[in-house]
Amino acid sequence: MASLAATWSRISSNAAARYLIAAGAAIVAIGARWALNPLLGDYLPYATLYPAVAFAAWFCGVGPSALLTILGMLGLRYLFIFPKYSLSIPDGPQTVGMLVFAAGVAAIIAAGEFVRRDSAILHRAQGELEEKVRQRTVELAAANHNLGELSARLLHLQDEERRRIARELHDSVGQTLAALSMNLAAVGADIDRLAKTATTIADSTALVNDMSSDIRTISYLLHPPLLDEAGLSSALTWYIRGFSERSKIDVNLQMPEDFGRLPRDLETAIFRIVQECLTNIHRHSGSSVARILIAHSDGRVRVEVEDKGKGIPLQKRSELISSPRGTPGVGIRGMRERLRQLGGTLEIHSSGEGKGTLIRAFLPIAAPPPQAEARSAAAGL
Repeated sequence: MASLAATWSRISSNAAARYLIAAGAAIVAIGARWALNPLLGDYLPYATLYPAVAFAAWFCGVGPSALLTILGMLGLRYLFIFPKYSLSIPDGPQTVGMLVFAAGVAAIIAAGEFVRRDSAILHRAQGELEEKVRQRTVELAAANHNLGELSARLLHLQDEERRRIARELHDSVGQTLAALSMNLAAVGADIDRLAKTATTIADSTALVNDMSSDIRTISYLLHPPLLDEAGLSSALTWYIRGFSERSKIDVNLQMPEDFGRLPRDLETAIFRIVQECLTNIHRHSGSSVARILIAHSDGRVRVEVEDKGKGIPLQKRSELISSPRGTPGVGIRGMRERLRQLGGTLEIHSSGEGKGTLIRAFLPIAAPPPQAEARSAAAGL
């Protein structure tokens, strides 16, 4: 019905075309009756005209249908009704036949016009609906684009805030604790003769030193200065060494010695992905070993993090694969969003049968726009 309505819409926009089509249909109907004449003889002279009238009534309208009827009746009267090859007034039975045919044609034209109008209304409604769908699609695409920009901005602000907090902890609180530690050491030297007090001071000094070490570790974990100063290789080596000491997990880092530097956002994203993967291994996998591979070729960086733990259950793995923006944890969503903003992809492979899990990420190597780099540098001041 929709295709018929569309066809009628194209035809109805041109009145001359509708009348030409009706005239052509009359000629086709007369030709068809001529071809059937050896079979039908003088019987059913109007047999082929009925379908032509129905066609014209449906697609062309009342006027072209009336024209087709007149042309068809004249042609059939001239060629097939006795006396042939004459347009004289027919006798009584022939006149009754023509009147019956005219009544049938009128009914067909009325029904065709009714269907044609319904088709026109349906076509207009369909067009309005398609226009609304296009508008909603454009609005949804704009909303998704704004959401992606907001996510990228939030991740960028999160990294900058971590960098600022780490610097404040190291420069402010760390220096204060160092001064306090020196003061306590001086007091402890002055009251060396008081054993009990000296022991308390020594314990306090040890506590302050432990606190200073913890704050320095937290500061480095939030955003290691090595990542900005020495690059990804040094930062990952430092982080993996500390992670192995704390978690007792043997981590093997495979990274070329001449890896070089990458754009700042790319190095930050790779560091966060490795950090998140190792945290998940420590919390969920039960594995005592982990392997990290970082390499670049053909203009993109490949990051692989693999463990030999219990793997991901089948139901959870199905959620991760079929719903990349659905219900997985914050860590997985964060990794996917970072990679999406940088044009990268994330793959998760796990048998779920105690054979471990493999996380693989691909990121294109592309320098950040100069304006974005300038904003990032300004935010780090």
